[in-house]
Formats: sequence, structure tokens, C-alpha cells
Amino acid sequence: MDLAPKQARTETSTDRSTVEQRLRFFMQDVTGRALVMMESATQGQQGIAMDLVQEAFISLHKSYADKNIEEWYPLFYTILNNKLQDWRRKEARRASPFSLFKKISLDDDEEIIDVVDESTPNPFDFLDQEVTMEEIQAAVNQLPVRQQQAFMLRAWEGFDTMTTAQIMDCSEGSVKTHYHRAIQGLRIALEHLNPHTGGSSDEER
Repeated sequence: MDLAPKQARTETSTDRSTVEQRLRFFMQDVTGRALVMMESATQGQQGIAMDLVQEAFISLHKSYADKNIEEWYPLFYTILNNKLQDWRRKEARRASPFSLFKKISLDDDEEIIDVVDESTPNPFDFLDQEVTMEEIQAAVNQLPVRQQQAFMLRAWEGFDTMTTAQIMDCSEGSVKTHYHRAIQGLRIALEHLNPHTGGSSDEER
């Protein structure tokens, strides 16, 4: 006989409290970054961002309470991405009532085959250290949503390309494309703050 169902049915209150403690720890670790990501994706709508993050936590607890914390990270962001895409589709249909009769494409996932994707990206690697995270975040907010997601999942959360692709429900090539374009966009948006780009060119002249 399979013992897994029996073990689940005989879960003790101690086991449940342990799950609650792990979830509380996980929420404390991830909430801030998840809110930043959702606020960027919803164009600063803090209430919507909080709702999406909270709904993702609830779904995670309902469906994956038995997983360990390390497994929770990609699962949580996958759930969060799905909820974000659902919200974006509803917003698109609300903005265009007749879109109910056609498929809505929210993003362009065209692939760039020759993009090099670093295995351990860091949001400061391509900028001078004097550029603050707040300045980076302001620039991230101006990026298309899929580029925001690719950048934040890769650079902030440290997921590899394969995991990011699974979370975003797209190919690894698309992740590389979105991340590459995000880096390019951020370089342009922040070059006036970086003495090693804009500043150095002035000196040469």
C-alpha cells in the first residue's frame, strides 16, 4: 500500500506549525522583491501588486505545503507569473471589449539565437557601483513587463535560464532575449549616472 496518503492524513499539529514557520520565513524573505516586481509590472498599482503576491502565497500554501523552502522559490514565482498574466489579460480585455473574440498576445517572445546569457548575473555588474538600486528600479519600471521579469528573476532572484523559462512559461531563448534587451535598455536609461559610460565620452572630447 502507498503510505503517502496515510502520512498526510496523520499530520500532527507540530508538522503544521513547522509548515507555518517555514512559510512565514519564506514570506519574509521574498515579499519585498515580489512586491517590487509586481508594482513594476502593474505600473505602480500597489494594491493590485499586494493582491497578486498574497494570492500567490495562498496558492503556494494550498498546493505545495509539503515542498521544502528551496523548491518554493521557483514554484512561488511561477504561480505569481500566472496570476500576473491573468490580471494583464483581464485588463487588456477591459480596455478593448471586442478582444473577447480574439486571442490576446501580451508579449513578443521572439528569440535571438546568439545572445550570451551570464550564469550568475548581478544588477550592478554592468553599472558603476555608485548607481543605486533605487535608480535601477526606476529604470526597470520603464521596461516592457517581460523584460522586467527576465531581469528581476535572473539578476535579483538568481534563477538560471532554464528555471526562469519555466517560471515565465517561455523558451530559454526568449529569456535570453528579454534579459539581453533589458540590460541594453537599462544601460541606455542609466548611462548618464555612470561615469564609465557617458562621463568618459565627455572627457575624450
